[in-house]
Amino acid sequence: MADMPDANLADDGAPPPELTSFVGRRAELHMIGAALGEARLVTLTGAGGCGKTRLAARLARRPVCPPRDGVWWVDLAQETDPSAVPRLVATVLRVLLTGDSDETAALSRQLRERELLLVLDNCEHLLGGVADVVAGLLRHCPHVTVLATSREPLGLPGELVWRVPPLDAHAGVALFLDRGHDVPRTEEALTAVRGICTRLDGIPLALELAAAWTGTLTPQEIDAELDDRFAILVTGHQGAPPRHRTLAASMAWSHDLLRERDQVLFRRLSVFEPGFTLAAAEGVLDGHGRVELLTGLRRLIDKSLLLAETRRGVTRYRMLSSVRRYAWERLAEAGEPAAVRERHLAVCLALVREAAPLLDSDKDTWRARMREDYPNLRAALEWGLSGDRPGPARRLAAELAWLWHLEGRLGEGLGLLRLAAERGAGEHSALQARVLTGLALVADTTHPAGLEFDAADAARAMALDHGDLRTACLAGSLSAIGMLLTSPDEARVRAAAVREEAVAAGDPFVADAAQVLIGLVHHMREEHRQALAEMDTPVRGLLRRGDRGVAALALCLMALGSACLGELPRARTLAEQAVEVATPLADYHRAGTARAVLARVCHLQGDDEAAELALDPVIRLVDQAPSAPFVPRLALTIGRLCLSRREPVRAAEWFRSETAWRGDEQPDELLTPETRIALAAALRQAGDPGGAALTCAAGLDAARALGMPRLIAEALEQQAFLDEARAVALHLEALRLRAANGLRLACVDSLEALAALADATTGARIMGACDRAREELGYPRPHRPSVPSAPEGRRMELEEAIAFTRRAHGGRRRPASGWAGLTPAEQEVVRLAVAGLSNPEIGDRLFMSRSTVKTHLAHVYAKLGVANRTELAALRREHDH
Repeated sequence: MADMPDANLADDGAPPPELTSFVGRRAELHMIGAALGEARLVTLTGAGGCGKTRLAARLARRPVCPPRDGVWWVDLAQETDPSAVPRLVATVLRVLLTGDSDETAALSRQLRERELLLVLDNCEHLLGGVADVVAGLLRHCPHVTVLATSREPLGLPGELVWRVPPLDAHAGVALFLDRGHDVPRTEEALTAVRGICTRLDGIPLALELAAAWTGTLTPQEIDAELDDRFAILVTGHQGAPPRHRTLAASMAWSHDLLRERDQVLFRRLSVFEPGFTLAAAEGVLDGHGRVELLTGLRRLIDKSLLLAETRRGVTRYRMLSSVRRYAWERLAEAGEPAAVRERHLAVCLALVREAAPLLDSDKDTWRARMREDYPNLRAALEWGLSGDRPGPARRLAAELAWLWHLEGRLGEGLGLLRLAAERGAGEHSALQARVLTGLALVADTTHPAGLEFDAADAARAMALDHGDLRTACLAGSLSAIGMLLTSPDEARVRAAAVREEAVAAGDPFVADAAQVLIGLVHHMREEHRQALAEMDTPVRGLLRRGDRGVAALALCLMALGSACLGELPRARTLAEQAVEVATPLADYHRAGTARAVLARVCHLQGDDEAAELALDPVIRLVDQAPSAPFVPRLALTIGRLCLSRREPVRAAEWFRSETAWRGDEQPDELLTPETRIALAAALRQAGDPGGAALTCAAGLDAARALGMPRLIAEALEQQAFLDEARAVALHLEALRLRAANGLRLACVDSLEALAALADATTGARIMGACDRAREELGYPRPHRPSVPSAPEGRRMELEEAIAFTRRAHGGRRRPASGWAGLTPAEQEVVRLAVAGLSNPEIGDRLFMSRSTVKTHLAHVYAKLGVANRTELAALRREHDH
């Protein structure tokens, strides 16, 4: 006799009603709808609360191709007996079951001629029973299509598994706002909502539970409370299934379905954030064989507790944030965090040591590997450095110094390395030497306040004591960098010695970097031909190994040097190459500096549109940074662009922002000499001649102390604009320095300034020569000149125009004796002689030969009526008073 369905259990077979609006999922609805037209079994899987049921209900209500006999919904959530699945399906479909022991076969016979879509919701806890029923229906009922929702696939042949993704950012925000109570649309509130969506992985259940608090808490307060998300996300509707009333209950439902061995695996994997490889998991999970681990991972994936993603032939696994938080709480309950953390740190240290050889051959690949696992490396570091045995974490910090040096990460690495050094304070060891060297290396590109070079000196001594020659070489190179702004000549000597040591120690990076440093000193001295020659060879080696940081610096210096020599096309090519090399680093320092240099060259070529285009990405990056980053030349370049647009006040603001990375408001004294001189120009144009004079004098003193003739000339030029009485003499001295050092573009600037101070005929001839020079150099005039040009002046080449201008202005009458009779060069010689410098030292400082210094002194003695330096010094004191 046939069994009748139990009337008490009967359901109308309709999908659950939509009590709230349906948000997002348009793409998913389209693709799953299409899949149901091609496959007879589609299973929607995903983590608890990801929206499987809601998605299936919408598909059931609006099927793409409505079946003849309709759509039938079977909710399995309350059933606990897998063998009861056939009868429950029959009850919903209102079909008769025979008294056969095989109820699945009886069900299939009843549905053989039916054309319908059967939706089976919440299958994960009844997988065996559901799989038997579905297999029978697919085998014997050709017109029945099944749509299942489950946290785990059914595992049947022909099953199309569709993993339901979290909501995207836009849909997540829309869902929160829809479910919330009068959420304000202010930028602060919306930013908090976006943060909530990110932290909750776009899981609809979690977002709805969070949105339920909007009547009590602001979005900002909800975001802050999510550190304890399982305590706050508990206010689900009473009409919802128990497993969906709290986020913890949803997680517990999946967790409790795991076998005990898989529960151990699940909780221990929570140490990884956010992802890991199979090899890393093996290192953390002792007691699990490889095959057992693989099958365990597979089961966690099937139960939607773990995600697997394959990129470049490597599979990485990860948990959603909320799933991982739940797993971590289970780890804490088991009392295992410390042991698992320790194994995790060991795995991380092994990973970076295995990749270490790439530092000498392919830094790009090394960076990519470290970046992929950086969240794990950082977590391991922070835990290890806070513990009782910081040794492994300190080793890990030393290994990661290159990553922080190249990519910056806003001082995070600097903080971790400082902590690593503090944990080894007082320790004279090879490890402490490596930590201190790493500290100096990272500080060099993130926060070069000066103390890092003390660390480099200490590290070098320690490394030499322990026979670690490579660390000693790197520390020595960093120590030489620290000398640049105090004693460039000593820096060059140190760099040369380090280069020889590095070659002997087999460290090609330090050898090349030291040679670039030597080139940098030549660049500072305006010895650009020699600087270019010094840097050409090491750049090729640096690029071959992927040493992008120093390679980009060298290319920037070569670009600036070429520009100074008047070779603007070559300068642009080099600057563009510097940007190309630095861009993959995605940092502030290298990429920002390269773009600033490119912008400077474009500006010199008159291409301000290209200059602004080059600067735009780095300006946006800096604007978004939580604190001002260290980006050499950025403020200087933007300030100069403002000056060219005749915006001196804005220019001054940019120049003074050069030291913003130090925090708070910094005095002008901390600006580089080049920026101080540029600031003087801005103050002068803004109508502050007093401030300009003081700033210029300070910049001139700094430039003289460092022996930088280009900057000395720029300061003299600014003083000439401020001092009408001495303008010609100052401009002539600036021109002399520029011509002596081959600074062709700057020579044109000096000539035009002197043209404005000459008689009309002479000035027009000089301007004619400047027109020709600008055309040949590709150096257009930024503004319309105040002096007309004469065609005959174009017959002069630049060198001829310089000689002509000197002769033209040299004819001006100067007293034959007394202080007023001294030329600018003679005045400089007097200043240095009275300061106690010898003739060779004066020559080095003023870029003159010893015989020229001697001749100048002879003229000075004759004009002032003195016989020696002692009398000269006494007369100078009288004159000053």
